[in-house]
Amino acid sequence: MTADPQRGRVAIVLKGYPRLSETFVAQELEGLEARGLSLEIWSLRRPTDRIEHPLHGRIRARRHYLPEYLYREPGRVARAAVSALRRPGLVALLRVFARDLVRDPSPGRLRRLGQAFVLARELGPAARHIHVHFLHTPGSVARYAALLTGRSWSFSAHAKDIWTLPDWEKREKIAASDWGVTCTAQGYAHLEALAERGKVRLVYHGLDLSRFPPPPQARAPRDGRDPADPVRIVTVGRAVAKKGFDDLLWALEALPKGLDWRCTHVGGGELLRSLKEQAEARGLADRVTFRGPLGQDEVVALLRESDLFVLPSKEARSGDRDGLPNVLMEAASQRLAILATDFAGIPEFIRPEREGVLVPPGDRAALARAMAALAADPARRAALGAAAHARLVESFSAGAGLDELATRLHASLGAEAVIP
Repeated sequence: MTADPQRGRVAIVLKGYPRLSETFVAQELEGLEARGLSLEIWSLRRPTDRIEHPLHGRIRARRHYLPEYLYREPGRVARAAVSALRRPGLVALLRVFARDLVRDPSPGRLRRLGQAFVLARELGPAARHIHVHFLHTPGSVARYAALLTGRSWSFSAHAKDIWTLPDWEKREKIAASDWGVTCTAQGYAHLEALAERGKVRLVYHGLDLSRFPPPPQARAPRDGRDPADPVRIVTVGRAVAKKGFDDLLWALEALPKGLDWRCTHVGGGELLRSLKEQAEARGLADRVTFRGPLGQDEVVALLRESDLFVLPSKEARSGDRDGLPNVLMEAASQRLAILATDFAGIPEFIRPEREGVLVPPGDRAALARAMAALAADPARRAALGAAAHARLVESFSAGAGLDELATRLHASLGAEAVIP
């Protein structure tokens, strides 16, 4: 479907764009454009990944970058501040900002105001509605800019923004928005308890299966008893605390000595060096390979040639946690057996002993036992992989969620907007 420029555009606000770890966002943007929406992208940060996902190249929306640090673009920020003085929404914005600043007196709060000034000044009149991904920092910038310009705004809440943001801030942002969606039942229950009934909807990201090849017809029946053909374990995710990769290394060290295996990790992240050091200290350096960030084709190829996907997610000390990691659905797209934790949104897709094996988060011994059992049982792995693929196709394809989100955004564009 071709976008109708007369309906106006949706300004999509994100913390960073593009990001390899947020392919669910790129999938959504491409799907919304295919459903006739005209978009423009406003990112609070410039990209840091050295490669882009192929999806990003198919998105037509123009990219804009707000000043990540206000002092680096003083002229741009000053012009935006002067422009804000002439807007009738400034008084309402400053009242809200003052209340926020009292409860969160941080430099970051001031940066959000400055970025909102720039966003408000540089949004053209064709951008009639703002939709923000993540309620925390991007949510503040979107809310402030909407107040200043009189635009409507909506949100998609995901994981970290739900579980690390104070309740007062979530409650006030939800109340100020037109509507919002979130991507797990657990997150939905939490936000709904803070919101007016019906304000927040559960919309799964799902997976666009057209982006993935059909799964392999069969895998080699590796059982860990052939040193020349070891069981291949794979995990994909940023090296951050909530992914539980430290637990995975402990569990790998605890596997039976007679079991032959190799493990590959894909992803960047702040803890990558620490994980490599831990693998070395545990004597696993010759069996664990850290590939760093990879493009989609390389990730899919790795999933297709592996025997077991493992993701030991848990709650980080900061309170951060996963939602429903897209990579689980990507593994299922290739009929790969899945071992994960019974945590966050994971059991909404992987039901224990049906589509995969789930162990308690942080239980390293249980993770090691389950991994050893699955490594030695290729028939069980095949059955679990087939069940996960069937559930993905039947209940977690991306189309339904994209249809609902597109309908809501079209309605927001059709509403009367006050844009000075």
